[in-house]
Parts: sequence; structure tokens; C-alpha cells
Amino acid sequence: MSEEQQYEIRRRFPNLSQEVERRTSAVRISAVRTDQKEAEKAAHSVQGYEPTVVDYLRRCDADEQALEIIGFLEAKGEIESGYAKRLREQLTRHGLRSFGGKKKPGHYI
Repeated sequence: MSEEQQYEIRRRFPNLSQEVERRTSAVRISAVRTDQKEAEKAAHSVQGYEPTVVDYLRRCDADEQALEIIGFLEAKGEIESGYAKRLREQLTRHGLRSFGGKKKPGHYI
């Protein structure tokens, strides 16, 4: 970003720029979306929401449950085998919570 652009942002949004400049800690990313379609589904509103495989995985307590869900949805044809493979790899490399925090019953209420 050029100095001119930085100046314009500070001029137009003084409070926001001060807040951003004060932040010294890094932003922690605790979930990963590797599939664009799944990420877009997750971005839509809750009304009429159709859960994604990641939503199901976020309700799991153990890796074994997650693997069972991935296998089930793959067998039903709801997720492609390539995506299922990437989910399994993410689970192995980064753990169950790499899909996001645990969702409890009543999450959408």
C-alpha cells in the first residue's frame, strides 16, 4: 500500500486506523476451510441453512467419529472423494479442532 493510500485511509477512517495501528498481537486462525464451496456455504445465513461436512465434524468429540462421518458422506456421494481425502489429511495433520471449535446442541438457536 502506498503512502498516499495510507494517508487517505487515516484521513477517512481515523478511529479505525488508530485501532488497527495499536494492535500488536497477531490474529489467531483456529479453523481452516480448504474447499471454496464449503466456505461459501458456511458464510450464508442460518435460516434455511444446510449443514456442511465441516459442521458435522465440528460436533465430533474424537477423530474416529470424524473419520466415520467423512466416510459416510463420501459413500453417500455428498462429498467428492478428493475432498474427503483432503479432509482426512487435515484431520491427521492439524487435528479435529482445525475445522473450528466444537459446536454444542442449540448452536443455531
